[in-house]
Amino acid sequence: MEIEMKWMDEINEDIKNSGHDEKEQWRKHSIYKIPSQVTDLNKKAYKPRAISFGPYHYGEESLKAMEAQKQRALVHFLKRCKKPIEFLFQCMDQVADELKDSYMPLDNDWKNDTPKFLRMMILDGCFILEILRVNDPEISVVDYDENDIVFGKHGKVHVLPYVKRDMLMLENQIPMKVLHILTKVETAVDEEDDYELNTKIIKLLNPIFMEDTSSNEKIKELGKCMHVLDLYRKSLILEEPSYPPPPPKPQKGKENCLCLEAGEIDHIIRSAIELQEAGIRFKKSKTRSLKDFSFNRGVLWLPALKLDDGTEYMFLNLIAFERIHVGAGNEITSFIFLMDTIIDSAMDVPILSRSGILINALGNDKVVAKLFNSMSKEIPVERGGHLDIVRNSMNRYCKKPWKNWRASLIHTYFRNPWAIVSLVAAIFLFALTIIQTIYTVRQFYQNPNPSPSPTKSPSFPVTPRRRP
Repeated sequence: MEIEMKWMDEINEDIKNSGHDEKEQWRKHSIYKIPSQVTDLNKKAYKPRAISFGPYHYGEESLKAMEAQKQRALVHFLKRCKKPIEFLFQCMDQVADELKDSYMPLDNDWKNDTPKFLRMMILDGCFILEILRVNDPEISVVDYDENDIVFGKHGKVHVLPYVKRDMLMLENQIPMKVLHILTKVETAVDEEDDYELNTKIIKLLNPIFMEDTSSNEKIKELGKCMHVLDLYRKSLILEEPSYPPPPPKPQKGKENCLCLEAGEIDHIIRSAIELQEAGIRFKKSKTRSLKDFSFNRGVLWLPALKLDDGTEYMFLNLIAFERIHVGAGNEITSFIFLMDTIIDSAMDVPILSRSGILINALGNDKVVAKLFNSMSKEIPVERGGHLDIVRNSMNRYCKKPWKNWRASLIHTYFRNPWAIVSLVAAIFLFALTIIQTIYTVRQFYQNPNPSPSPTKSPSFPVTPRRRP
């Protein structure tokens, strides 16, 4: 009975505290445990392999070895900024509740033990800042030996790739607030500098972004971010599409809305081969933004994408973040969904590779097709957005009668080499038949009357002679 009474007291307490406080809590959450129905599809994609950041994977046996490296990073950080560890604790303690509220959920062990929680935040934050520092080409003085197993040249080759991978795990994040506080302690600057911190992170995780001459201005547009994964996602979709899709064709009586009722819009998705057969060409977009895909006048514009061993886990964690965090958007999810529908089999991959859209570092077209087909399993996609407009524009284009005839002709006669040979032979025989017919007709008209046969002398009746 005591258990039931305690449970009822908890329910009554929750009723009192529900309302505005609950809404405020949801607004503060930004780092999540991914539901089992998502992780069960690919358990390895969401779990760190080298190092833990934050509470969700703290203390796991396979990650304990890096705890000593975090301690070394903290020592180097404190020696360089010449601040005592007590000062760091004081700064973090002022925002302890805010940092805890970032996690959904957070175990009571972490909620009730603030010193332990802050120690973890300081160690994880200092490690990330030291990684950013030693890998910034503009920093000439590095207080680590070049043979350092983590922060030296050896570490850049053998450890850094795994650290970068783990920095993009949704369950392996720390609030960006931690990095801002530590940066202010190091630089002795009171104001948070989003630009400097964002630049260092982008240099490490998305160096292609920095190749653009206007990258500095674009980084300023990123603004405040919740954590490293949030910043990385924004860098992938920052630029506006270079070829915006045409507006959907208005329907009679519904000029101002995009109708999505069943039967009014064709949701059939065609593969790259089928689209090519219908006369659609593929071209690389002018920007690398993953939301820069559009369809206009028979051309499907898609952003260039390099595929390597890290592509799958990176996209799956970005999709999970969009799926769980309210208001994050669905740009990454829409792009992956579109690529999955276009790449139906290994035969579709070379079409996109020849157009410069896919840069395949995986080496095998079957692996690429399997990659996209697996990433889009059971992912929800919002209707009525940019993806629907592009998809419906392509379907309308493919439905034109002469496009269907062209696609049917190619599908029937130009997919099989023997069918091509048979078609060429049939055309050749047909041409010979036409030539023979023309020759016969021409001969007839050149000699309309046949040569006359020799005429016989007219016969006259012979009058018999009379005898005298």
